[in-house]
Amino acid sequence: MDIKDLSLGKYLKLTEFCTCTQTYQKYKDHINPFPKNVKEVIPALQDLNKFILDPIIDFFGIEKFQLTYGFCSQDLKKYLQKKDPITGQKNGRIAPNLDQHISYEVNSKGKYYCERLGAACDFLIIDLPSEQLVDWILQTKLPFDSLYFYGSQRPIHISYGFQHKRDIWTFGNLGQPTKAGIEHWVKLAKKV
Repeated sequence: MDIKDLSLGKYLKLTEFCTCTQTYQKYKDHINPFPKNVKEVIPALQDLNKFILDPIIDFFGIEKFQLTYGFCSQDLKKYLQKKDPITGQKNGRIAPNLDQHISYEVNSKGKYYCERLGAACDFLIIDLPSEQLVDWILQTKLPFDSLYFYGSQRPIHISYGFQHKRDIWTFGNLGQPTKAGIEHWVKLAKKV
């Protein structure tokens, strides 16, 4: 079996998890979207699906689930950091040393890009405000590591890693991480 056809859980395959970003779609002829450290990355992506995404899709339905950012390969990372030649804007705002999208990939020195390890993705449930999705995740007590809330009509970021910190962040007007305004979620997340 080709690794691209590998199922990560009940619903998602590796290919869709690696090719869902707008940046990949724009530069796909230049990007290898698949992991190099397959031995560690694949189990991490499978755990993310098994413990986080499968229960969410079981409840809300695959037809309402929209993955917007899954695995970040080393090639995708390079293109996300580049500027679009037409607009002059960076292709993406990423923090591979923090956000777990790059999972267990290693750099040329053999060190993990992200010491937090685990795996992450961004997604939304169509026609559901993201705060209702966050409420459901917290009430269901899913064992996430980090959750980022970007706004009511925007995807959420969620990660699964061995730490299970259940850490929640939102972002201020200048893009700085904060817990201001989401104290109720922070308190609920710590009640496990």
